[in-house]
Amino acid sequence: MVAKFDLNDDSVVVIIGTGAGGGVLANELAQKGVKVVALEAGGRYLPEDYINDEWDSFSQLAWLDTRTTSGTWRVAKDFGGLPAWIVKAVGGTTTHWAGASIRFQEHEWKALSTYGKVEGANLLDWPIDAAEMAPWYEKAEAKLGVTRTGDRAGLPGNNNFKVFEKGAKALGYKEVHTGRMAINSSDYDDRMSCQQTGFCFQGCKWGAKWSAAYTDIPRGEATGNLEVRERCHAARILHNEAGKVTGVEYFDADGNLQFQKARIVSVAGNSFESPRLLLNSASSMFPNGLANSSDQVGRNYMRHTTGSVYAIFDKPVRMWRGTTMAGIVQDEARHDPSRGFVGGYELETLSLGLPFMAAFLNPGGWGRGFTTALDHYENMAGMWIVGEDMPQATNRVTLSDAVDQHGLKVANVHFDDHPNDVAMRNHAYKQGMAIYEAVGATRAFPTPPYPSTHNLGTNRMSEKPEDGVVNKWGQTHDISNLFISDGSQFTTGAAENPTLTIVALAIRQADHIAREMSAGNI
Repeated sequence: MVAKFDLNDDSVVVIIGTGAGGGVLANELAQKGVKVVALEAGGRYLPEDYINDEWDSFSQLAWLDTRTTSGTWRVAKDFGGLPAWIVKAVGGTTTHWAGASIRFQEHEWKALSTYGKVEGANLLDWPIDAAEMAPWYEKAEAKLGVTRTGDRAGLPGNNNFKVFEKGAKALGYKEVHTGRMAINSSDYDDRMSCQQTGFCFQGCKWGAKWSAAYTDIPRGEATGNLEVRERCHAARILHNEAGKVTGVEYFDADGNLQFQKARIVSVAGNSFESPRLLLNSASSMFPNGLANSSDQVGRNYMRHTTGSVYAIFDKPVRMWRGTTMAGIVQDEARHDPSRGFVGGYELETLSLGLPFMAAFLNPGGWGRGFTTALDHYENMAGMWIVGEDMPQATNRVTLSDAVDQHGLKVANVHFDDHPNDVAMRNHAYKQGMAIYEAVGATRAFPTPPYPSTHNLGTNRMSEKPEDGVVNKWGQTHDISNLFISDGSQFTTGAAENPTLTIVALAIRQADHIAREMSAGNI
């Protein structure tokens, strides 16, 4: 029986967003007997609804509401209204994600202590560490069914991986395999094994890839403690005279403004929508927005140092066949400043279909060189760079003058590369091209970053209230019954894909919230 809670029920936890953070938190709390209302701006799509076509899928799943951009990053020029490729649907971006599930390295929890002060960067140590997170990572890996952990075998390698692996080993790289992936290599947790179809970014039609859409959300609903309200767009979080939040105003599927009372509110709308909501919730008591006495809401936006390398061979590779991102080189993820930068990066297999190659990779001046590359699409191999970028106070989400369909101010995303990001990307380009040249590529070329899915920071976790927005539990420093539950709470970005860490933090946060609720503390 699916729960239905009254708008005046002030005993519920309201969660805004149903992705890796919000969807997991909703289920974990529901399993513990906590009543939850989850507000999701998008609709509900399940494996039978996913479309194995890049543009049609993009139209179905992507968050296409207006945004604005500024800064010197290429995205502001070429994709001004689309700074990120995230999903607007039940399950959030866990529908679109590739499945790479890697723990942070021990030193990455303590970037300031490890790297020292980096000019122009706003580095800070997380208030938690690897030892504290280890048991939560284990729970997250079991939930997601991560390969190469526990007794779960790795995925097989496709042709794109075989080319990548051979070149990497020729360069002397050692940590090369098909990765730790939240994609079943054999049947697990009522989900079938990967069928090697490709189209991982378009939603897994087999359900082999973990997504909150068809695991945590329906399981939470089955308890009778979770109500998901789809196509409901959060507008403002309200509070009382004591400064505690009292609930959420939202536009329902018919465009009517509703108010859901709450005992606790958790914001899990990704690194643009979460700070946007806090800023749009400004009041006379909180004139700069909720939880923003530190002026840190929206600051320190990170998107990972990214870029791609593609190569052309004299024989077909057909990189699109098989699991999209089952392939990783981890040797460069170490901290080794002798390379000319702090932090490290992963190299991961990647293939984009022809429509996305043309849309995302052509920076508008490649001419014949680019079209010739596309002519050789069948013979191409591809990889993606994922590196730790530097948090900067000036890289931030603010409110734009533009408004959305509900009249709410939209997010403006400002980003400039830090010199450390540029040095890292250039090193990664060089190594990526060398990998392909070592295995006989006729041509290897780097491609610039495109709209990112790894959006981090903007409500960062900090020991001291003046340095960030939330404490070690994702609880806002300013308001005890207001939490952040997504990647925006990241203090630093590390070199690893973020979803596993978001899930681990959400499981840990649910444990904390349930304990504090039963103790009567919140």
